[in-house]
Parts: sequence; structure tokens; C-alpha cells
Amino acid sequence: MGSMQKMLMAALLAALAVPAFAQSAPTGEDIRDRKENQQDRIANGVGSGQLTAGETTRLEKKETSVNQEERDMRKLDNGHLTAKDKATLNQQQNQLSRQIYRDKHNSGAQKTNPETEVGRRRENQQDRIAQGIRSGQLTARETAHLEGRERAVNHEIARDRAANGGKLTAGERAQVNRQQNRTSRAIYRDKHNAPKQ
Repeated sequence: MGSMQKMLMAALLAALAVPAFAQSAPTGEDIRDRKENQQDRIANGVGSGQLTAGETTRLEKKETSVNQEERDMRKLDNGHLTAKDKATLNQQQNQLSRQIYRDKHNSGAQKTNPETEVGRRRENQQDRIAQGIRSGQLTARETAHLEGRERAVNHEIARDRAANGGKLTAGERAQVNRQQNRTSRAIYRDKHNAPKQ
């Protein structure tokens, strides 16, 4: 091996030896952007029919868990996130992101037409939550609470559809609509109250 090749090899090895943690940790804004993006991806999956009600429920549950953990981390550090907290949240968001991708690209598909009132409202509420995260109008606690409400409605829709061959009866649609109305009012209240992200 010539001296030029040795120098190139040494430079290559030195470049590869740079530790992975040399990258900058995500900022609080990066985390908020990721949460908003995840909400948009779920809403798009609901709207396109790529996510079933069951998949949406599981994703909402995971998202609620991450939001709850963020809230707990902030509580321990006087409303702030440490670099370690941010790295942990980023890793959890990566896992959630991969799960969203897998669920959107598996063989399961929503049996409902996203143009139904139920489908449109679910997508719209996901978009409103995402916008609240993006603007900072929703705190981690409020987001976790709203995600829990969405998860409960999605679970009920999945259960009702399973019991009725994939369709909702008129009475079930009316019940879901009332629940969505309550969730819609909760989204509005949380976005317009005093606490901000």
C-alpha cells in the first residue's frame, strides 16, 4: 500500500471514528414539529383508508404514552427538557414513525369510505390536534388527553364495525357523532385556554 493510499485510509478511518453522539440533540421545537408531523401522518392514513380503526387506536395510544412521558420529563425539570430527555423522546418518535409507516403500508385497509362523516371528522380532528401542537396552543398534557379521547372513539368505531360486518348502524353513527362533538369542543377549549407549550 502506497503512502497516498495509507493517508486516504487513515482519513477514512478517522471520519468513521466520529462518535454518533456528536450530532446535536433535538430541540424542543424539533420535538413539537415531530409530534405535529406524526399527527398529520396518522390523519392522512385515516383519510386515505391506509389505517384501520384498530391501527389508529394503537398509534394514538403510543402517541399518548410519548406525550405523557414528555409531560412527566418537563415536570421534573421545571418545564424544560434536558438533552437526554430530548434524545429519549426523539428515539420514541422514531419508533412511532416506523410503526406508522408499517401500519400504513401493510395489507390492512380501512373498510370505510373516508368521505363519510365519521371518516372526515376523524381526519379533521387529527389535523386540528396537529395544528395545535405546531402552534404551541396544546401542551403535552392536553395533547395526551385529546389523544386518549380520540383513541376511545376509534376503539368504539372498531368494535361497532366488527359487530356489524364492517359497517356502522345509524344509531352508532349518531353516537360517534356526539362523541366527536364533545372531542371537538375539548380541542377548542384546550387550544384557546391559557396554558401554552
